[in-house]
Amino acid sequence: MKWVESKEAVGAVDDLLASVGLVHGQRQTRKNAWANGERVPRKQSAGTPRKVKAKTKSQVDVVRAAAFSKEPWLAHGFSTRTGGASRVYKPENVVGDLNLSWTKEDDVKLIAENRRRFVAAVLDERKNFAEGKPKQMQLITLRQIHSGVIHVIKQQKDRQISAFGTDAKLATKDGRAVLRGDGVMTDVPGLLLGIQTADCIPVMIADRRKKAVAVFHAGWRGTLARIVERGVGRMQMAFGSRVQDLIAAIGPGIGQSCYSVGENVQHEFESQFSYAPELFREVYDSDPVKEKYPLLFMTARAPGHSNIGPQMHLDLWEANWRQLMDAGVREKNITVIAECTACNPEKYFSHRGEHGFTGRMLNVIGIREN
Repeated sequence: MKWVESKEAVGAVDDLLASVGLVHGQRQTRKNAWANGERVPRKQSAGTPRKVKAKTKSQVDVVRAAAFSKEPWLAHGFSTRTGGASRVYKPENVVGDLNLSWTKEDDVKLIAENRRRFVAAVLDERKNFAEGKPKQMQLITLRQIHSGVIHVIKQQKDRQISAFGTDAKLATKDGRAVLRGDGVMTDVPGLLLGIQTADCIPVMIADRRKKAVAVFHAGWRGTLARIVERGVGRMQMAFGSRVQDLIAAIGPGIGQSCYSVGENVQHEFESQFSYAPELFREVYDSDPVKEKYPLLFMTARAPGHSNIGPQMHLDLWEANWRQLMDAGVREKNITVIAECTACNPEKYFSHRGEHGFTGRMLNVIGIREN
C-alpha cells in the first residue's frame, strides 16, 4: 500500500525537523554518498554502464558493466527479476519472475528453466565473440553463509578441476551448490561463477592480463570481514595478478537510504575501519500516519528513548568501493551500478523490501572457452 502524504502534514514535520537540524528523510548528506546511480561530488568511473532496459516484459534483462563487456574473453552479467517462469513471489505477474535460487517456495523445474534462460542471455552477447552458437559454460554457485570464506578453483595436473584445499565436487548433478563460502575465483575457462543476492552487494573482479575472474557476496558481515579487499590479495597469490590489471564492478544492491542497521553493526565497523563514520548516516524514517496524528502514538518513555526517530543507515556500495581502493585497484577501473534493489521492486528482488518472501538474483562472471 502506498501512503499519500498531505502537504500540510509534511510541511509541519519539515518545520519541526528543521528546528533541530534535521531534514525530512535524512539528518545529513555525506559528500560522497551514492545517489541515483552517481557518487556526489566524485565523478563516476569512466566505464559506468547505462541502465539496461528490457525491450519486452518477457525478455531476460541482463545488467552489464561496460568495462567488462569490452573484454572478448569475459562473460558476465547481473540478473534482474524480469523474463522468468516463476510466479510464486508475484502471482499477478502474468509474465513471471526470474528467480534463480533453489528457494523452498518455488518449483524446481521453473528454477532450472530460469537458470537456463539467464545463462543463455549472458552468453549470447554476440558483439564479444565470433558469430555462431556460443559454447556452454558450467555454472558454479556457493552455499552462501555470510562469511569471508573464499574458494580458488584451479585445474590440476591430471586435468581435474577442483577447489583448492578440498576434494569436494563443484556442484551436484542438478546444478546445486556444494562449496560453502561467499567468494570464488578461477582462471579455468568454461566455468561461470555465480553468487546470489536479494539486497546484499555483488562484487566482480577480472584480471585482464592473467585472464582470471572472481565474484563476491558482500552483505554487511562479508564486508566487515573484508571479503573484497582480501579477495584482491588472494588473486595476487593464486594467479600472480597485479592490481593495475584489475577491473571491478559493484552491482545492484540495497542502497543506504533503505538499509537501516543496529548500533551493534555500527560499532563493529568502527572497530575495523578508520573511515567507518563516513559509511553511516542518520535517516529519519517517516510514517505519514504518525506524522498526521502524533497524539495517537504518544508513549510514557523519556525523550530520546522512543523507537521513533533517526536510524543509522549503512552504505555498502561505499564500503566495498573503499575496500577495492585500499587493495590498490585504480579508481578509473571500478564501476558502481548504484541501483537500489529495495527501491526498484519491479526490476529486482529485495529481501528487506519484500519482508523475506522473495526470490534471488544471480550475478555471474566467467572465462569463455576459445
